Amino acid sequence: MSKYLVTGGAGYVGSVVAAHLLEAGHQVTVLDDLCTGFLEGVPTGAEFVRGRIQDAAEVLDSSYEAVLHFAASSQVGESVADPEKYWRNNVAGSLELISAMRKAGVGKLVFSSTAAVYGEPEEVPIAETARTAPTNTYGATKLAVDHLITSEAVAHGLAAVSLRYFNVAGAYGAYGERHEPESHLIPLVFQAALGQRPHIAVYGDDYPTPDGTCIRDYIHVADLAEAHLLALTAAKPGEHLICNLGNGSGFSVREVIESVKRVTGREIPVVVADRRPGDPAVLVASAARAHEALGWQPRRPQLDDIVADAWNFTLEHRA
Repeated sequence: MSKYLVTGGAGYVGSVVAAHLLEAGHQVTVLDDLCTGFLEGVPTGAEFVRGRIQDAAEVLDSSYEAVLHFAASSQVGESVADPEKYWRNNVAGSLELISAMRKAGVGKLVFSSTAAVYGEPEEVPIAETARTAPTNTYGATKLAVDHLITSEAVAHGLAAVSLRYFNVAGAYGAYGERHEPESHLIPLVFQAALGQRPHIAVYGDDYPTPDGTCIRDYIHVADLAEAHLLALTAAKPGEHLICNLGNGSGFSVREVIESVKRVTGREIPVVVADRRPGDPAVLVASAARAHEALGWQPRRPQLDDIVADAWNFTLEHRA
């Protein structure tokens, strides 16, 4: 049994990972300021400390085996409008966290990174060797933290793994997706199914894809969580391993809408709108490195299964 600090463990992905750690028999401390997370998202059995990642020095000591770092500001649009917030929270906060780890003698880190570091891809599927050219401040700050982690691994022997997520979806029992404001497609389609919004907008239906709508790589949040536990084992002192996490195949916007129709049995009003600037036609991961280096394979790749788990969570937690 090991002891882990999970920053941002009251949020979507952090709560699911914390739950998996507890189920594996580990001790878990969740550090979260609840600015976007939910107290009920902290799994039963975890110690909860309300605070920012800058407060990690008050929590960490040599009894901790590793830190799993999810705490970050993550709204793309907001990051463009308020970049200072993102550099302060995501980069400066991560620097203070890593400094606190080094001071406490905690030498292992798993970092929640993002496919946004790649920007508009030159090749699909996207491998970790692809050019990194983020098109927004959120992606830029995540890439900066990846560079920071590499420096720490070289200079101080940090054992680190960065996991670059593509589109995370689904739910794991009592732990699921709740964002304010919501910007992810599947929860937005649910809102249309529930009558909470008049329709779902499809931004462009003339892309060079089979049905004309954008294709994205959706990964079940429980599959994502399992990769984090494998990453704890794979992390080696002085090395920074970077792995993409995705299904390796994509689903179009229209396929997602049709899946929600099947799962919910409800009609979804759809309105076609203009393309959004900078939306690539296809974003799909190559997860070959995660397969090889972590021994990881997604076990829930079917879109209807992902949607069904998310829908059940939504029905149980809607206002």
